[in-house]
Amino acid sequence: MVHFILADNQELTRFAEESMIRQTSTGTFRRATDRAGLVELLKENENSVVLLDFTLFDFADEEQLLIVSERFVMAHWILISDQLTPRLLRKMVYSSHRFSIVFKDGPLKDLREALQTASEHRRFVCQRAMELILAQQQEDERPELLTATETEIVKSIARGLTTRQIAEERFSSVHTITTHRKNIFRKLGINTAHELTMYALRAGLVDSSDFNI
Repeated sequence: MVHFILADNQELTRFAEESMIRQTSTGTFRRATDRAGLVELLKENENSVVLLDFTLFDFADEEQLLIVSERFVMAHWILISDQLTPRLLRKMVYSSHRFSIVFKDGPLKDLREALQTASEHRRFVCQRAMELILAQQQEDERPELLTATETEIVKSIARGLTTRQIAEERFSSVHTITTHRKNIFRKLGINTAHELTMYALRAGLVDSSDFNI
């Protein structure tokens, strides 16, 4: 028999969770209204499935939740909330296989599947959460953005200025501009001034009347 702990202080959704548990499981459930109460219930049954609304509960941050989850390694967690940031989702999913993810405004089938998989000590991550995690991963893996100085140098190169001319224009040394130029090429993954000029055009840094190809 599965033991559920409802750590959700939103009465309406807690009622829905209780109804879903009755429909899909022969398990029992108890309620926790704060972190201390949740810990006490986990002490009584470490093999529990916890339905947690992280954003409305009294966890200070995800690190505090991870500490509690590491203390009770037999428990499985279903994070259910309206607002779970991509970074938080990614951290929880990558930190442990004992965290399932469901959104409160998602379809009921997501919660039903999460309850079933958690009962079998497996993880369920809803489609929306996966999309947010993948989008965040792509964002983190993007090449670093150009600095304001580098952006201005890109514009100058696109206008056809030489390294020496850019140095004179910016009251800087040729060596400094050369270093900036190398960093720009590295960040953008390009090798020639022509490619840089085309980048500047696509990025809207210059228009066709401002640059030479």
